[in-house]
Amino acid sequence: MPAPGSRPSIRSPWRPRSRRCTDCHGTHGILPSSDPRSKVSKTQVATTCGLCHDKVLAQYRESIHGTAVARGVSGSPTCVDCHGEHTILGPRDPNSPVYGSNVSLMTCSRCHEDQRLNKRLGLPAGRLASYQSSYHGLAARSGSRTVANCASCHGVHNIFPSTDARSTVAKANLSKTCGHCHPHAGPALAASSIHVLPNTTGESRWIYYVRLFYMLVIPATLAFMLFHNFLDWFRKFLKHLAQYGSLVCHQRLSVQERIQHVLLLTSFIVLVVTGFALTYPDAFWARPIVAWEAAYPLRGVAHRVAAGVMVLAAIYHLLYVVFFRGGRRWVYDMWPRLRDGWDLLYTMAYYVGLKSQPPMFAKFNYAEKMEYWSMVWGTVVMVVTGALLWAHDLVLQYTSTLVTDLATVIHFYEAVLATAAIVVWHFYAVIFDPEIYPVKWTFVNGRAPLHEVRTGTGVASPVAPTPVEAAPADPRPPR
Repeated sequence: MPAPGSRPSIRSPWRPRSRRCTDCHGTHGILPSSDPRSKVSKTQVATTCGLCHDKVLAQYRESIHGTAVARGVSGSPTCVDCHGEHTILGPRDPNSPVYGSNVSLMTCSRCHEDQRLNKRLGLPAGRLASYQSSYHGLAARSGSRTVANCASCHGVHNIFPSTDARSTVAKANLSKTCGHCHPHAGPALAASSIHVLPNTTGESRWIYYVRLFYMLVIPATLAFMLFHNFLDWFRKFLKHLAQYGSLVCHQRLSVQERIQHVLLLTSFIVLVVTGFALTYPDAFWARPIVAWEAAYPLRGVAHRVAAGVMVLAAIYHLLYVVFFRGGRRWVYDMWPRLRDGWDLLYTMAYYVGLKSQPPMFAKFNYAEKMEYWSMVWGTVVMVVTGALLWAHDLVLQYTSTLVTDLATVIHFYEAVLATAAIVVWHFYAVIFDPEIYPVKWTFVNGRAPLHEVRTGTGVASPVAPTPVEAAPADPRPPR
């Protein structure tokens, strides 16, 4: 017994009776485990463990593992190969290698999945793979604690080859072994194929032909469905595209506005990808970018170039709204108004069924205005914080690290907000909206179909909106 107040050197569920070092290694005649005379050598360790576990030792010595060790087969396991040496945990501990869900994956497979060992000893291969592909293996991988593992069928310490009458997997004993979990299955279950991989010689020919049938039918069926649906989609896509190409469609975006959109679109995508690649370099989409870092700082250069393009796009847009009539009109139409709040409330009421008709919107509705002014705000914030980080050394000559640290935090979270908003808000409006899908082509040719055109500044009362067909005509020319 350990001295009072001392901690046992071995973690085990029997800690009050845990052993001292000398119980296993000896006292004055301590020898390395490689010495056959050592109490913890390959051939002696079972005897050492048997000083406390005598019944288990008797079973082990008669088993295929014990007799193999006695014959000098170094690849055969002993107590420590399965239970560990100093960190020995009980079978009910989830961290133990002999815990129910760990036996097959952590313990038995160490030897039975060793190709060199299997080849040297003439052991069958693929045992773990066949177990994992069976119901037992699939349930174990899903977290089941009651499903059978290797030891459930083959035994624990009393493991014998299937040709031995004492084996729990001997032909005469299979019904009893399987009956522990399947008491009403009868001999049919025991007569079934065991440890058989698909498409191998041990598989039933009936199963082989049924599998072959589905391997042919599944791709053929899906190929027909995909081909049929592609033709259906393509015809509808052409019809959808024709709405934007028709000359009767109204011009919603001018050439300059489309150029600004392309500059913003491309620079934003590059900034998002290269920016988050710095934060998440191990992500699958970031690896092709950061892989160049050892030879050339591709990510940083691309990020700064894209930032420059976005700044130029912002300057272009600013000049456009100041010096061009169309730009000034853009800002006028985009300017937030009290009516937008009413439109939002009325639209939400329509969505939940409290109103029978949606409100009449101006040229730009509340959703588009929210996105536009968020883009303006976000661009200013990202340009300012990005410039502070770009000129890091210069900034630190006049300020403290708190400024650059704040810029880093703001730059990151503003990027997260902008990216998420584009995916959730903008992508829905131009891609995933059922009336728009697969994409709103206005950004290409500037046109919009009639049902999407809103030409006025708002002609319907937010209290009693008028249906689209009954709306009074706007005297101004359509945009």
